[in-house]
Amino acid sequence: MILVWLIIVPFLGALLAWIAAGWSTRWPRWIAVGALAVDLVIALYLWIGYPEALAYAGRGPWIADFNYPWIPRLGIGFHLAMDGLSLLMVLLTIILGIASVVCSWTEIQERVGFFHFNLMAVLTGIIGVFLALDLVLFYFFWELMLVPMYFLIAVWGHENRVFASLKFFIFTQLGGLLMLLAILGLYFVHGNSTGIYSFDYFELLNTPMTPLVSTWLMLGFFVAFAVKLPAVPFHTWLPDAHTEAPTAGSVILAGLLLKTGAYGFLRFVLPFFPESVEAFAPMAMLLAVVGILYGAFLAFAQTDLKRLVAYTSVSHLGFVLLGVFDRNELALQGAVMQMICHGFSTGALFILVGSLQERIHTRDMNQMGGLWSTAPRMGGMALFFALASLGLPGLGNFVGEFLVLIGTFQTSILLTVPAVFGLVLAAVYSLSMILRAFQGTKGEGWRIPDLSIRETALMGAMTAILICLGLFPQPVLNTAAAALKALPAHTTAAHTSPSAQEDQRGAIAEVQAIALKAAEQRKER
Repeated sequence: MILVWLIIVPFLGALLAWIAAGWSTRWPRWIAVGALAVDLVIALYLWIGYPEALAYAGRGPWIADFNYPWIPRLGIGFHLAMDGLSLLMVLLTIILGIASVVCSWTEIQERVGFFHFNLMAVLTGIIGVFLALDLVLFYFFWELMLVPMYFLIAVWGHENRVFASLKFFIFTQLGGLLMLLAILGLYFVHGNSTGIYSFDYFELLNTPMTPLVSTWLMLGFFVAFAVKLPAVPFHTWLPDAHTEAPTAGSVILAGLLLKTGAYGFLRFVLPFFPESVEAFAPMAMLLAVVGILYGAFLAFAQTDLKRLVAYTSVSHLGFVLLGVFDRNELALQGAVMQMICHGFSTGALFILVGSLQERIHTRDMNQMGGLWSTAPRMGGMALFFALASLGLPGLGNFVGEFLVLIGTFQTSILLTVPAVFGLVLAAVYSLSMILRAFQGTKGEGWRIPDLSIRETALMGAMTAILICLGLFPQPVLNTAAAALKALPAHTTAAHTSPSAQEDQRGAIAEVQAIALKAAEQRKER
């Protein structure tokens, strides 16, 4: 039941924030922060008790589970479950959710209640995506993210917000419809093969199907998640949406919504279609490398500061796609670390860009320059997060990208070498951004207030998190380990140690046992 509260609390917060706007514009902000603080306490409680829960749960990597038969006749259940991977993603969602509320404290002055209702509704949908283990429920939460995000861009966005919001909606909706078709296909294939029609995750694992059917169903899921990640060539909605969204919208887009695509690959694509993934992996990894380089080149070419940061996401999440489809232990750990660290580093950069735009009313770097002298705290923070984003050793992003490259190197040197150049290009566009926006003398006429106490505290917290992730990544890696070991491995991953392979086989056997038990229980009912 504790998992249900993780969803109910932010949803109630959304409703209360909307209602409370009639009393004062301060109430929605405090209610949103309060609801997310309650969720944070619940998630931290689960994380602190994670090792003990993992040891005694007896459910493989799953530490908490809630399953209520929603529409039994159709095999639909309200099934939520949490393992280490979903626990980390929920924590990321809550912390960045709080950051989104705090960074929009002075930016949003119109329709404050409706803004926080949509903000909290998006976060509710994202948490639901990370917890849902019934595919209909997962699709429900997937779509729930879409509508309030559309309103956030369309109502509180910038000059071209209508075009950007429509483009975002159409791209993600088309991807979602393809996923819905794949879900229905998997449902009927499983039903025809076993006589059990169910949308439950554990029952759909190991569904017998022909290679051709498996490939088509896998592609349906792949396109939906690749649009959301975003992977080249499905990325074109992202720069427009990021550029036109309000600051909180950009933080949620970059820090959270993109991660739902990567999570979908790990949670559904790899376990459901291992043979098809094995055949398709080289193509996916090639797309990842193209995205790393293409995103980096386009980032360097931008003059719009927010658009530059948006394109860096295409490049950085290419490392995530590379690690996910490489599928060895190190690469998967690196992908998870990169998902988390990218959320904090890029989210912080978007907050800084939003603060800057709020002060000088432009994102054009041709009009900037020399801002360090008038806002040194803002310049210092921008430099720190630019260094974190490019993968400076000692910070979290370095751990993620380094693990991905080590893992990929043992599988494909041919793809690893160009991916390494992505790090070089990241240094070029990141330092160029600092030089053009904050250094030099071009814009010395600017006189702007530096970061406020609220903004400094927020940036300080995100700085501390990235330093901790860089110096002490092991707690995060340990938390995700059991979930990642349960994933099907690269069949030719010779570097995977015998003990790791044994652990992986054990974890997969546990998951299969859970699936068989669930099937037996359904037959008995």
